Amino acid sequence: MFDFSEDKPKEECGVFGIYSPDQEVARLTYYGLYALQHRGQESAGIAVSDGHNIALHKGMGLVSEVFSDCVVESLKGKMAIGHVRYSTTGSSLLANAQPLVVHYQKGMMALAHNGNLTNAAELREELGKNGAVFQTTIDSEVIINLITRYRRESMEDALVKTMLDLRGAYALVILAEDKLFGLRDPHGVRPLCIGKLGERYCLASESCALDTIGAEFIRDVEPGEIVVIDEEGIHTFMGLTKTERASCAFEYIYFARPDSTIDQLNVSESRRRMGIELARECPIEADLVIAVPDSGTASALGYATALGLPFGEGLIKNRYVGRTFIQPTQAMREVGVRLKLNANTSVLKDKRVVMIDDSIVRGTTSCKLVEMVKKAGAKEVHFLISSPPVSYPCYYGIDTAEREKLIANQLDIEGIRKFVGADSLHYISEEGLLRALGTDSVCLACFNGRYPITVSNFNCGKNNFEMRTSCG
Repeated sequence: MFDFSEDKPKEECGVFGIYSPDQEVARLTYYGLYALQHRGQESAGIAVSDGHNIALHKGMGLVSEVFSDCVVESLKGKMAIGHVRYSTTGSSLLANAQPLVVHYQKGMMALAHNGNLTNAAELREELGKNGAVFQTTIDSEVIINLITRYRRESMEDALVKTMLDLRGAYALVILAEDKLFGLRDPHGVRPLCIGKLGERYCLASESCALDTIGAEFIRDVEPGEIVVIDEEGIHTFMGLTKTERASCAFEYIYFARPDSTIDQLNVSESRRRMGIELARECPIEADLVIAVPDSGTASALGYATALGLPFGEGLIKNRYVGRTFIQPTQAMREVGVRLKLNANTSVLKDKRVVMIDDSIVRGTTSCKLVEMVKKAGAKEVHFLISSPPVSYPCYYGIDTAEREKLIANQLDIEGIRKFVGADSLHYISEEGLLRALGTDSVCLACFNGRYPITVSNFNCGKNNFEMRTSCG
C-alpha cells in the first residue's frame, strides 16, 4: 500500500514540561502535546510529580487515543512533562514510549527526550559493564542512567557531568525532586523554548504549544544551557559552552508547525522566503502555481507572489484521514492514494503548472503526485523543491532512509526528473536556502554530508540496538 507519508523524513518526537502547583498540570501538558502531535504519532505519555512521587501514564497511539478525560483527571501534581514519539518499525514498543520514570537512591526521576545520541552504543556498553540494567532499546535510557550514576550531590552537577559524556542531538525535560529541568545540546540541533503562564514557567519543543495553552513565549533555550524551574521561579546556567550553532534546517523546511518560531526564525515566513528564492533561481512561464499541502503551501505562495503568477488549490488534502485508516488492497491502491490527496481537475485542466513540495526522499511520492496532476489535465508539470537534494542520512533524531534508498544519492537531477515524470525539476540551492533562513547557523548534513557532530561508526548500522533512530 502506497502512503504519502512514507516518502517524508519522520521527526522523532516532541517534549513539553510545566511547573505550576496552582493549575491542572496534566491537562495543560495534554493540550501542549496535542499541539505537538505532528512531531510524533506513535506513542504519547505524561508524567506528573508532587515533588516526591511521580505518576505516569503512556501508551501507543495519538494523544487523543492514549488519554481519556478520566486518565488526565487522575494525574495530580505540581509539575509534569510529556512526550510524543515517532519510532521506526521494530522499535514500536510500549517499553520504548516516554517519559521514562526510574526509582533511584535520591528518589524518583522522569525524563523525556527529543533527538538522538551519536555515541549511545558506546555509552550503553560502558554502563552495562558497570552493572547498569536496561529495560528499553532507546538512548534516553542511557541518559537517565548517566544522570543517576553522577547524582552524588546536586542534580545540576549531575546534569553537567552527563552533558560532558553525551554526543549528538538532545532537547530534554526532566522531573526530579521538586524541580523541572530543561536542557539543550551545545549545537542546538533540536529545538526547545521557554514560556510563562501567569507567574509559572513551561518548556516546549515548539512555541505553538505555548500558544495553545495561553502561555507567553519568553525565549529559546540556548545551546548548552540548563534551565531550572521550581517554586522560586526560573534560573539558568550554561552546562556546556555552546559551540557552532547547528539548528536543524528541516525544522523550517518541513517538521515544525508554520505558526512556530524557532531560534528567532518564524517557520511560515522562512518557507515563504524559500519560495521567493526558488522564484529568483528558477522563474518558469506558467499558468498556475500549486502546493503539495501543507508544508509546501507557504513556499508556493512566496513563489507565485514573487513572479506575479496565480496560486491555486490544485491538490486537496483529506484532513480526516489519520494514520489508522483501513489499508486498501493492492487492487484498490489508487483509491488509497486519493483518500489522502486528490487533484482538483477544474483548477488544473489545460494549465502549465508549477508544483512546489518541501523535499524528495525516495521519490515514490513525487511520482504519484506528478502522475495525479497530469491525469487531471495539466499540460505541463514543473516540479520545484524548497530544499536541496537529500543525499545523506540524518543521525540527530530524524528517521531518513538508508543512504542507498535516497534517490538523490543514486541519480542526478535529470535522472530524478525522468523518474518522477516532471517536465522540469529544480531544487533550491544551499545558498538560496541559507538566504531564505537569514542565517548559516543550521545543520545541512542531510544535503551535503558535513556533519557538525561526530558520528561514531558504531552507530551507523541499520538498527544498532535500534538506537540510531530511537528518538532517545
